[in-house]
Amino acid sequence: MSTHFGGRTLARSQALQLLFQAEANSRAVLDVLDGEYALSQGPLDDYARRLALGADECRPDLDAVIETRSTGWSVARMNAVDRNLLRLALYEMLNVDEVDISVTIDECVELAKAYGTDESSRFVNGILGRVADDLDAGADVVAAARERVASAAEEPAEGEDA
Repeated sequence: MSTHFGGRTLARSQALQLLFQAEANSRAVLDVLDGEYALSQGPLDDYARRLALGADECRPDLDAVIETRSTGWSVARMNAVDRNLLRLALYEMLNVDEVDISVTIDECVELAKAYGTDESSRFVNGILGRVADDLDAGADVVAAARERVASAAEEPAEGEDA
Protein backbone atom coordinates (compact mmCIF):
# COMPACT_ATOMS: atom_id res chain seq x y z
CA MET A 1 0.00 0.00 0.00
CA SER A 2 1.38 3.38 -0.97
CA THR A 3 -0.60 5.51 1.45
CA HIS A 4 1.52 8.45 2.60
CA PHE A 5 0.84 10.13 5.91
CA GLY A 6 2.64 12.94 7.73
CA GLY A 7 2.72 14.57 11.17
CA ARG A 8 0.41 13.17 13.82
CA THR A 9 -1.40 11.11 11.19
CA LEU A 10 1.86 9.33 10.47
CA ALA A 11 2.41 8.85 14.21
CA ARG A 12 -1.06 7.27 14.55
CA SER A 13 -0.35 5.03 11.57
CA GLN A 14 2.94 3.92 13.13
CA ALA A 15 1.26 3.31 16.50
CA LEU A 16 -1.40 1.20 14.78
CA GLN A 17 1.31 -0.85 13.07
CA LEU A 18 3.10 -1.41 16.40
CA LEU A 19 -0.13 -2.47 18.16
CA PHE A 20 -0.96 -4.81 15.29
CA GLN A 21 2.50 -6.42 15.35
CA ALA A 22 2.43 -6.81 19.13
CA GLU A 23 -0.98 -8.50 19.03
CA ALA A 24 -0.09 -10.73 16.07
CA ASN A 25 2.98 -11.99 17.94
CA SER A 26 1.37 -12.15 21.41
CA ARG A 27 3.90 -9.67 22.73
CA ALA A 28 3.77 -6.35 24.54
CA VAL A 29 4.49 -3.23 22.50
CA LEU A 30 7.57 -2.60 24.66
CA ASP A 31 8.93 -6.03 23.62
CA VAL A 32 8.22 -5.23 19.96
CA LEU A 33 10.06 -1.92 20.29
CA ASP A 34 13.03 -3.66 21.92
CA GLY A 35 13.32 -6.01 18.95
CA GLU A 36 12.80 -5.73 15.23
CA TYR A 37 9.61 -4.15 13.98
CA ALA A 38 8.35 -2.97 10.62
CA LEU A 39 6.91 0.45 9.77
CA SER A 40 5.60 1.46 6.36
CA GLN A 41 7.28 4.85 6.92
CA GLY A 42 9.94 5.63 9.45
CA PRO A 43 11.71 6.55 11.63
CA LEU A 44 9.46 5.95 14.62
CA ASP A 45 7.79 9.15 15.82
CA ASP A 46 7.88 9.90 19.57
CA TYR A 47 4.11 10.47 19.55
CA ALA A 48 3.62 7.06 17.92
CA ARG A 49 5.68 5.47 20.69
CA ARG A 50 3.60 7.29 23.33
CA LEU A 51 0.29 6.18 21.78
CA ALA A 52 1.31 2.57 21.19
CA LEU A 53 2.79 2.07 24.66
CA GLY A 54 -0.14 3.83 26.33
CA ALA A 55 -2.80 1.89 24.42
CA ASP A 56 -1.01 -1.37 25.14
CA GLU A 57 -0.73 -0.57 28.85
CA CYS A 58 -4.43 0.34 29.09
CA ARG A 59 -5.67 -2.47 26.82
CA PRO A 60 -7.95 -4.23 29.36
CA ASP A 61 -9.82 -0.99 30.08
CA LEU A 62 -9.91 0.03 26.42
CA ASP A 63 -11.23 -3.40 25.44
CA ALA A 64 -13.93 -3.11 28.11
CA VAL A 65 -15.03 0.23 26.65
CA ILE A 66 -15.04 -1.23 23.13
CA GLU A 67 -16.94 -4.33 24.27
CA THR A 68 -19.68 -2.28 25.92
CA ARG A 69 -20.11 0.04 22.91
CA SER A 70 -20.04 -2.60 20.20
CA THR A 71 -23.40 -4.21 19.61
CA GLY A 72 -23.13 -7.76 18.38
CA TRP A 73 -19.34 -7.86 18.12
CA SER A 74 -16.99 -9.03 20.84
CA VAL A 75 -13.52 -7.50 20.74
CA ALA A 76 -12.08 -10.92 19.84
CA ARG A 77 -14.35 -11.22 16.78
CA MET A 78 -13.44 -7.81 15.37
CA ASN A 79 -11.10 -7.32 12.46
CA ALA A 80 -7.59 -6.89 13.96
CA VAL A 81 -7.08 -3.50 12.29
CA ASP A 82 -10.42 -2.19 13.62
CA ARG A 83 -9.75 -3.53 17.12
CA ASN A 84 -6.30 -1.96 17.35
CA LEU A 85 -7.43 1.29 15.76
CA LEU A 86 -10.23 1.55 18.33
CA ARG A 87 -7.73 0.93 21.15
CA LEU A 88 -5.44 3.60 19.77
CA ALA A 89 -8.23 6.16 19.30
CA LEU A 90 -9.77 5.52 22.70
CA TYR A 91 -6.42 5.85 24.41
CA GLU A 92 -5.87 9.20 22.68
CA MET A 93 -9.43 10.38 23.46
CA LEU A 94 -9.12 9.48 27.14
CA ASN A 95 -5.48 10.38 27.84
CA VAL A 96 -4.21 13.04 25.44
CA ASP A 97 -5.71 16.38 26.42
CA GLU A 98 -3.93 18.42 23.75
CA VAL A 99 -5.81 16.69 20.91
CA ASP A 100 -9.51 17.38 20.36
CA ILE A 101 -11.68 14.28 20.42
CA SER A 102 -13.18 15.19 17.05
CA VAL A 103 -9.68 15.30 15.52
CA THR A 104 -8.86 11.87 16.93
CA ILE A 105 -12.07 10.43 15.51
CA ASP A 106 -11.57 12.01 12.07
CA GLU A 107 -7.97 10.82 11.89
CA CYS A 108 -8.82 7.28 12.95
CA VAL A 109 -11.68 7.07 10.46
CA GLU A 110 -9.18 8.02 7.73
CA LEU A 111 -6.77 5.31 8.96
CA ALA A 112 -9.66 2.83 8.92
CA LYS A 113 -10.30 3.73 5.28
CA ALA A 114 -6.61 3.24 4.48
CA TYR A 115 -5.97 0.01 6.38
CA GLY A 116 -9.32 -1.60 7.16
CA THR A 117 -12.15 -3.19 5.25
CA ASP A 118 -14.93 -1.40 3.35
CA GLU A 119 -17.00 -1.35 6.56
CA SER A 120 -14.19 -0.32 8.92
CA SER A 121 -14.57 3.46 8.72
CA ARG A 122 -18.31 3.37 9.55
CA PHE A 123 -17.77 0.81 12.31
CA VAL A 124 -14.91 2.78 13.92
CA ASN A 125 -16.77 6.08 13.56
CA GLY A 126 -19.90 4.63 15.19
CA ILE A 127 -18.14 3.27 18.25
CA LEU A 128 -15.93 6.33 18.74
CA GLY A 129 -18.93 8.62 18.26
CA ARG A 130 -20.87 6.84 21.00
CA VAL A 131 -17.91 7.13 23.36
CA ALA A 132 -17.47 10.82 22.48
CA ASP A 133 -21.16 11.46 23.29
CA ASP A 134 -20.69 9.80 26.69
CA LEU A 135 -17.55 11.85 27.37
CA ASP A 136 -19.39 15.05 26.39
CA ALA A 137 -22.09 14.11 28.91
CA GLY A 138 -19.42 13.82 31.62
CA ALA A 139 -19.49 10.03 31.89
CA ASP A 140 -16.54 8.04 33.21
CA VAL A 141 -16.58 5.58 30.32
CA VAL A 142 -13.84 3.37 31.75
CA ALA A 143 -15.54 2.94 35.14
CA ALA A 144 -18.90 2.29 33.45
CA ALA A 145 -17.34 -0.29 31.14
CA ARG A 146 -15.58 -2.05 34.02
CA GLU A 147 -18.91 -2.29 35.88
CA ARG A 148 -20.75 -3.67 32.86
CA VAL A 149 -18.05 -6.25 32.14
CA ALA A 150 -17.97 -7.31 35.82
CA SER A 151 -21.75 -7.68 36.03
CA ALA A 152 -21.85 -9.61 32.75
CA ALA A 153 -19.21 -12.00 34.10
CA GLU A 154 -21.40 -12.67 37.17
CA GLU A 155 -24.49 -13.58 35.12
CA PRO A 156 -24.99 -17.29 34.47
CA ALA A 157 -24.45 -18.36 30.88
CA GLU A 158 -27.46 -19.38 28.81
CA GLY A 159 -28.65 -22.81 29.78
CA GLU A 160 -27.03 -22.66 33.23
CA ASP A 161 -29.08 -22.57 36.40
CA ALA A 162 -28.88 -19.35 38.33
